Amino acid sequence: MALSEDLLRRLKVIAAQQDSSISAMLTEALHRVADEELGYAEARRSMLADLRKGFPLGTKGKIAWRRESLHERPGVRRH
Repeated sequence: MALSEDLLRRLKVIAAQQDSSISAMLTEALHRVADEELGYAEARRSMLADLRKGFPLGTKGKIAWRRESLHERPGVRRH
């Protein structure tokens, strides 16, 4: 893939302003992309491990309610 002349000219100006090179800027940008992807992958693995382990909800595995009772409204009669 080739860069357009306009883009290359603009990148050279930016690199000069930052006392850098296009190659160094590209390397830094690619490191950022790779680090973000690695961070995402690690966070995903950690979250999936937490989900497999489960979370204590204080019920000790017992359900003390009925589905219907969750939808009841005091003072409203259902037919």
